[in-house]
Amino acid sequence: MIELMSNPENWIALGTLTALEIVLGIDNIVFIAILAARVPEAKQALTYRIGLAGAMLTRIALLCTISWVMGLTADLFTVLGQAISGRDIILLLGGLFLIGKSAHEIYEKVEGQDAEHLPGGGRQLRVGIAIVEIMILDIVFSLDSVITAVGMVDELAVMIAAIVIAIAVMMVFARRVGDFVNANPSMKILALSFLLLIGVLLTAESFDQHVNKGYIYFAMGFALLVELLNLRFRRKHAPHPAAEPAVAVGEE
Repeated sequence: MIELMSNPENWIALGTLTALEIVLGIDNIVFIAILAARVPEAKQALTYRIGLAGAMLTRIALLCTISWVMGLTADLFTVLGQAISGRDIILLLGGLFLIGKSAHEIYEKVEGQDAEHLPGGGRQLRVGIAIVEIMILDIVFSLDSVITAVGMVDELAVMIAAIVIAIAVMMVFARRVGDFVNANPSMKILALSFLLLIGVLLTAESFDQHVNKGYIYFAMGFALLVELLNLRFRRKHAPHPAAEPAVAVGEE
């Protein structure tokens, strides 16, 4: 390990891959935040920790079985002239799950009738169910993350170090991001819309319909900027509580 880190190229690779892992993990944080808000408040911190720890362990496990992961790109069968690989199947199932889950969450937020007594809106979830749903999406998010890591770095130790550092950073800021998303209903709808978009993107990629992610990230960043400006505008122009009328001297 010491010999590896004595090479400046490995330090550059570690920094670049860590930053990329953090960026790729933002959608994971948002998904965890939305589900964590649906569990009892006393268990929310536990849900955050287990969700992010699960993401880290999943990515490390996939890295340690990298020959199997890369084998997922091999064609398994053909449907209507379209070659299907193991990676395509995982992306398709994950994309459909994310589309269905995001659409359901949006419906619960907008139309749910018991949303008023939950901070995140919608019906309350058991911790176990929330963790299972998080782990399912962790596999999908981790798959692309691991394939990206393999394409950038040759050393397994550097890949694992980057993932551990990225998850540690995410653990520090995950609760803050989650509280901010759940404290602003419009921001939560926007976050769910992002997850819905990612689900569509994963589904398209499973059929080899590659979309330039730069356009997607730009659109998401622009939408986020507009919403942040809207939040600032609403807070600035929010009506202040009416001041109590002063009592004139001599009046009771």
